Amino acid sequence: MIYLIYGKLILRNAKRSVKDYLIYIVTLTLCVTMFYSFLSISSSYYHPDIGSQYELNMLSDGMKGAICGVTLLLLFLIKYVNNYMIGRKQKEFAIQTVMGMERKTTAALFFAETMLMGFAALGLGIVLGTFCSQFITAMLLSAYGQPFQLTWTLYPDTVFLTVLFFTLSYAFIGLLNVRTIQKIKVIDMLYADKTNEPDFKKSKWMPVIALLFGILSVIMLMSGISYKRHYFDARLPFPVHLMFWSNILLPGLCLAGLTLWILLRRKLKFSKLVIFLSVMALAFLISSASVPVMRMKYFLTLPAEANNTYMLFLLASLIFIVCSIFYLTSGVITAWKEKSNYHKYKEENLFFFGQILSKLKTTTKTMTLICLTLALSIGMFLMEPALSGWVSGYLESRSAFDVQISSTYRRAYDVKELPDTDYGFVTAYLAEHEIQIEDECTFSMYLPKAEEFHQRVKWEFPILAISLSDYNHLLIMRGIAPIELKDYQFALQWRSLSSEDERNEVVESHSVLETDAGHLTIDSEQSYEAPLGEAIYNAYTDVIYVFPDTVCEQLMAVDRIRFINTAEPIPYDAAIGLQKEFEQQFPEQIDEGISFSLRTRTEQVNSTTAGNFILQASMTYGAIVLLIICFTILALQQLLDATHYPYRFGVLRKLGVEETHINRLVLKQLGVWFGLPISVAVIVASVFGGYFFNTISSQISAYIGIKALTLQIVSIAAILLLLLACYFISTRILFNRAIRKEG
Repeated sequence: MIYLIYGKLILRNAKRSVKDYLIYIVTLTLCVTMFYSFLSISSSYYHPDIGSQYELNMLSDGMKGAICGVTLLLLFLIKYVNNYMIGRKQKEFAIQTVMGMERKTTAALFFAETMLMGFAALGLGIVLGTFCSQFITAMLLSAYGQPFQLTWTLYPDTVFLTVLFFTLSYAFIGLLNVRTIQKIKVIDMLYADKTNEPDFKKSKWMPVIALLFGILSVIMLMSGISYKRHYFDARLPFPVHLMFWSNILLPGLCLAGLTLWILLRRKLKFSKLVIFLSVMALAFLISSASVPVMRMKYFLTLPAEANNTYMLFLLASLIFIVCSIFYLTSGVITAWKEKSNYHKYKEENLFFFGQILSKLKTTTKTMTLICLTLALSIGMFLMEPALSGWVSGYLESRSAFDVQISSTYRRAYDVKELPDTDYGFVTAYLAEHEIQIEDECTFSMYLPKAEEFHQRVKWEFPILAISLSDYNHLLIMRGIAPIELKDYQFALQWRSLSSEDERNEVVESHSVLETDAGHLTIDSEQSYEAPLGEAIYNAYTDVIYVFPDTVCEQLMAVDRIRFINTAEPIPYDAAIGLQKEFEQQFPEQIDEGISFSLRTRTEQVNSTTAGNFILQASMTYGAIVLLIICFTILALQQLLDATHYPYRFGVLRKLGVEETHINRLVLKQLGVWFGLPISVAVIVASVFGGYFFNTISSQISAYIGIKALTLQIVSIAAILLLLLACYFISTRILFNRAIRKEG
């Protein structure tokens, strides 16, 4: 009988809680929907028609790990919302305890209530996930170049994983809630809604951030000094020297300011140190952001890891500036309010300032973390189309032919080792598996001068040459018109990644080329960028020469290459078998000797497309999860404010404040709490995005295109605005309902 009563009580509390926790339920439903949708393609029952040349095992395993890993972030959201619910229901818990209910029973009832709401969201999310999974399938088929057909299927193993994951999450958080409720004193529960929040000034988080920034300044200073040798060239212009010295002086000034404050901390306010360090961080941010620009413009010889190093410093500066903004905002608003009596006493501004300042002092850490998380989410959205487009474009460049087999002489030091083979085992293997060859070309790559064979220094590695007839054969295989060359002239074939400055430099320095067959001159107009794969280029140059056949007949052949196009795509199993056959024919050379490689379009497309889709899906899923977490926390903070001090809005009404003014006041308050972290996050993400796009500008031009990237970014911005609008409008409606009810 007692369990029946408890069951009715749980159902009654759950029904009463639906409206209060509507945002939580909707949020959790969306998370379950996305989890099921993305995870559905890893189901053992999932068999889309992608063709025999593809295989989904790697994609399936990768998606499971990526999606489950990202979804662990939801534990934080579930815990936060449950803490909010505990705060809202403390008075109810206290009354139940005073009436004689045991504390463990009260906690158990709350546990059952949260589990009930969670399972309701779980069921609804799975139903919606079956429909949303069609969008993920459409993305997958598009990635593999296959048509999409709408199908509705419920995958049992995906349902099981979804239920298991969220049930364990609910149970884990629920047990923590039980422990929390049992520790709260009854008197504290009764007066929880009348307890003022602690003064934020007692927190030590900002001094810790300042100390960490000081430690990082030491690393910045050491890194700046280590790059000093790259700036000794007196021919470099003033902006480059300014960038270099700022990367040394600014961290030094940060350390000096931090040391001075430690010595004079009793006389010097900490806020002044924060302002000083923020100015230094802003200056260092500008200096770090200029590194990729200066590097490309003036061809600086900075090491390859310099961009990543300065990107780390840029991120550190951005994080410190964000922390400083929210730490100093309260003081700035207070000072502005006290100096401007007109704005202070105009209409309901006194109430408005009180609302903002009372919450800002106690939620600064939360707002800072939300802002940084939003910046991370937006940054992931910005990086995703660039990275996935880069991978897709590079894949198209690498997989130019169905079979690519080649040799590399880079680790061979004896001319007698140079290969002269037609790789006949490939022909035999394809014939054995009834794979018809449509066209093929076996050719050599030549050294312009035989004496360059022993020239192995990276920045002086010789550019190789291909004969005109072989080059034209490759063009025909790619559906491109052949070219012509005059006697003793040569052309250039460029890798798509090469920059315009690099091309101009090669043309100017190689206008006349000395070879073992005589002097050749370049035709400046004969510069090509045909998609012929990566095997024809060596590891250190982005260009090859195209020589007349009569010239190549007199040169030393160093590399041997064979490209094959088949009549039909090679099945995946056959491609794996060909790779194994190749490994038996040409064992890997570890130290010295000619090295060989074989690539099939099937294997390249399969592995790269799977990896790219996992990257694209996990980044998109992770960014959306982070956005939902941040928007949910912002919304619940405002709803808690609407019910934590209900009498405030009642007093306004009793004083005769019109309802339109109250609605405008609510709109202003929500605008500040949503607008401040989001606007700062957008600025931070834009700065980071600008740096990131500058570092990969050549890849964007080669593989993506500015127009395509811009369209993707605009689409992402539209999605963000739509999601923000939904949360903002929902919060405003629930906020107004709460203050009308309490008022």
